[in-house]
Amino acid sequence: MFVSTKLPKVGTTVFSVMSRLAQEHRALNLGQGFPDFDPPEPLREAVSRAMAAGCNQYAPGIGLAPLREEIARKTARLYGRTPDPEREITVTSGATEALFCAIAALVRAGDEVIVFDPAYDSYEPAIELAGAQAVHLPLDPPAFGVDWTRVRAAITPRTRMIITNSPHNPSGAVWSAADLEALAETVRDTDIVVLADEVYEHIVYDGALHQSVLRHPELAARSIVISSFGKTYHCTGWKVGYAVAPAALSAEFRKVHQYVTFCTFHPAQAAFAEFLAAAPEHYLGLPAFYQARRDRFRALLAPSRFKLLPVAGGYFQLVDYAAIRDVDDVAFCEWLVREAGVAAIPLTPFYAQAPGTRLIRLCFAKSDATLEAAAERLRRL
Repeated sequence: MFVSTKLPKVGTTVFSVMSRLAQEHRALNLGQGFPDFDPPEPLREAVSRAMAAGCNQYAPGIGLAPLREEIARKTARLYGRTPDPEREITVTSGATEALFCAIAALVRAGDEVIVFDPAYDSYEPAIELAGAQAVHLPLDPPAFGVDWTRVRAAITPRTRMIITNSPHNPSGAVWSAADLEALAETVRDTDIVVLADEVYEHIVYDGALHQSVLRHPELAARSIVISSFGKTYHCTGWKVGYAVAPAALSAEFRKVHQYVTFCTFHPAQAAFAEFLAAAPEHYLGLPAFYQARRDRFRALLAPSRFKLLPVAGGYFQLVDYAAIRDVDDVAFCEWLVREAGVAAIPLTPFYAQAPGTRLIRLCFAKSDATLEAAAERLRRL
């Protein structure tokens, strides 16, 4: 039987490939973005209590009411906007599901969606499955800032959505209030929807505030904002995220969500509702928690031949390896696993066209022991 693929450019993700290589070579995995330490103990205990209390069957499709209410309180506390828990907050099975549902619900065949390269690799396949076209705009190193003149020039009558990502994966760049205003000016008097990927919202450094589109009333009225409990609470394997959007956009989003996963892991929802209410200091303290790891890792790598790019948010460090080997980034990462025993992620898979840079991504959401061991190996190169 002949099978015609709808995603001819898609293979196994680079994250899976590099993690498999890391396992094969028993390498230290600084590639895939997950912590190697556990979620807070009270949160883990809350999951166990929820299972013992019988929270083991289907949860409501849009999420447990107590969890949606806590998300609304957190959003109001941080961004000055209180979404309606019943009509404007949807709990999802991870942020990637939420991104897919938003695109599937709102992007039509023939539409265009603006994405900024380097871009998270799930964006374009979802756009292509909707029959639409991704319009790639580059973010130039080392700052990876948005060129708003270029964005405005890319707008056409077919532009349906702009996908934003701040703090940015993989660069760690963060948007400013001026960026929000520029975005608002760009989409004003259009029907363009903003899909804001804000999964690293609590990981912003050096005293800066996360500039969520929810802070900007004009943008909040036309945006779906995606966040991740996995990134915030060190439990990426639980796959729990959520979407905040105006009622009209949420209604369309939920039409797709109900047929993709219907509902999300019930015991974790109950635990997050409890822990959000009891321990807001966790997410409030996350910038300092990860900044200490960022600074420690950068100090450990300072004597190496890698050139370290600035990191304003998120938990990834980009490094330039040009002084070590003159090969493309995919080849360098394969060599790095085999020869140095450290797994990293090349930047090329984040681009529509290979950038020709000599940059790789390292994750510092790791224990001190992992960071020290990995840095020792990297300093030998």
